[in-house]
Amino acid sequence: MSVFRRRRKRQLLARLLEFVWPRMGWRRAGRYYVFRIKRLPGTPYTIACGFALGAAVSFTPFIGLHFVLAGLLAWVLRANLLASAIGTAVGNPWTFPGIWFGVLWLGSKILGRDMPELSLSDLSLTMIFDHFSTIGVPMIVGGIPAGLVAWVIFYIPIRRAIANYQHHRHTSRIKRQQVLAEQRREREVGVANINIEEEPAGAAETAAETADELTIPEPGKAQEARPSATVTPINRAAGESKRG
Repeated sequence: MSVFRRRRKRQLLARLLEFVWPRMGWRRAGRYYVFRIKRLPGTPYTIACGFALGAAVSFTPFIGLHFVLAGLLAWVLRANLLASAIGTAVGNPWTFPGIWFGVLWLGSKILGRDMPELSLSDLSLTMIFDHFSTIGVPMIVGGIPAGLVAWVIFYIPIRRAIANYQHHRHTSRIKRQQVLAEQRREREVGVANINIEEEPAGAAETAAETADELTIPEPGKAQEARPSATVTPINRAAGESKRG
């Protein structure tokens, strides 16, 4: 069982509400997504291309297939799959009405048709598929160039931001490694100096002990320590020999 798994699973309605209006707020949610994109593994190209593909697919009316389409395009262009999934968040309930209205107007101009008389609030997913020939087709036609423009708009700044972030992170890592190496070197030098200072003192003590063991006693003390011997005069010894 995962430690980070929710004890109580959120219901589908709660997930939809969270998607429409995040509990942390749009500002914190935006910062979270930016931080998450920066921390993704990969090169600046793969991350930026993946996110831009997800944003570009959001300009098509194929709601429910945005993840799949973005993943397929990311696989073809060797982009980051997770970044492409995050990029589809560009299309959300708050931005879809404006995106749909814009691509419908652009597609109608490209096809040479008159813009359907619709208001921004009348345009919905049900209406798109109920009137697919008059609304869905122009949206697809207009969504292709709009998606290409969106890809360029998102790709260039994101790639530059990711490259700067990775360069700064790499530089900071190298500096931190250099600081740690310098601290380690200083500790080794300090330990070596302490050992050098302790070695002469130990050598002096050893030399003193050796000198104490090899000290020659003074003559006076040596004579006092030796037992006294009786010296017999030569004449006395000769007289005794005669008497004998």
